[in-house]
Amino acid sequence: MKILHTADWHLGKLVQGVYMTEDQRFVLEQLLGVIETERPDAVIIAGDLYDRAVPPTEAVQLLDEILERIVLRLRVPVLAIAGNHDSPARLNFANRIMRASGLHMAGELTLPVQTARLQDEFGPVDFHLVPYTEPGIVRFMTGDESVRSHHDAMRAITDRIREEMDPAARHVLVGHAFVTPHGEAEPNTSDSERPLTIGGAEHVSAAHFDGFHYTALGHLHQAHFVGQEHVQYAGSPLKYSISEEHHKKGYLMVELDAEGKVSVEKRELSPRRDMRAVEGFIADLERHPVNEDYVFVRLLDQAAVTSPMERIRAVYPNAMHVERKPALEQLAGIREAGSTTGRAKMDGLSLFKAFYEDVTGSPPSSDTERLLMETLREIALEEGERHEAHQADDDGVRAV
Repeated sequence: MKILHTADWHLGKLVQGVYMTEDQRFVLEQLLGVIETERPDAVIIAGDLYDRAVPPTEAVQLLDEILERIVLRLRVPVLAIAGNHDSPARLNFANRIMRASGLHMAGELTLPVQTARLQDEFGPVDFHLVPYTEPGIVRFMTGDESVRSHHDAMRAITDRIREEMDPAARHVLVGHAFVTPHGEAEPNTSDSERPLTIGGAEHVSAAHFDGFHYTALGHLHQAHFVGQEHVQYAGSPLKYSISEEHHKKGYLMVELDAEGKVSVEKRELSPRRDMRAVEGFIADLERHPVNEDYVFVRLLDQAAVTSPMERIRAVYPNAMHVERKPALEQLAGIREAGSTTGRAKMDGLSLFKAFYEDVTGSPPSSDTERLLMETLREIALEEGERHEAHQADDDGVRAV
């Protein structure tokens, strides 16, 4: 059986004030082309179809159009689940009616777990649809008081699936969770992924998926396998933060043989615009050829730059963010505990010299230092005059 595995579409995504809907349509059209050409037996969407529970109208219309073209026109079954960004009730609406057309959408967890059975020349393949669900809900549904974390919840769910597995079928689990080899943190995360919990209770061990021939996961935006090749994240089809700059975005094409062994091929999608970081001095950047990419710019200029975003967008019209590298490094230095403690005891001139070197990367020149001393004297004189005036007012009040 040939399965196209995708996830984390995040339709309606807003990045730095820019709606990504047209960029999403661009890559989804490519995905439709692949489905039309290769005719997979099933398409899996492993959660986060939308970016938020109440998506914008354009996002709803786009999802409706894409699913209609896959399921009704191309007649390829779609197996989709809700992720932590989705509204379970919204995705669950008319679920039973849509199944007859080949759209199996699990918005809310059910017990027994919703299962879709498809057939190929080797027999049945059961797809077990496990949408994102809070541990408290799983504890209530199962009556298992030991369920306190996402790890516990997935254990309780997969244990129940195994109890009802047909040994004559091959089994695919579709889930949306933060899965790691041993239920501990790993580095495959990005800034655009919303944490499921605080403090590590979100991590789920890949050991819970033993016994399934393939596990199709969503939530983490970088495509990778977890522990074994048959436990896979497809990743998101687009970059949604600059922390994903070096990700290779796309989808997975999975082949399931007669015994349930899998082969997985990672394929890339071409974005309408890339998302990347650009670093340099403003004068050099202004000489770059005009480029339509989404860029995050880090300026190396030590002096203040007037109207930086306006000037950058003359070259990079879709620039999303501009920041100054020296200022960022200075902030990091100031936050060091030892440095902060030491500076509390510095005089005004020494404190300024340390601050100036943090910001610019070099000590102030003699002219700059002289100008500062003159400014400090003027401030001291003004403060002295204000103090004398307050003292005179106080003496006058006492005399009265």
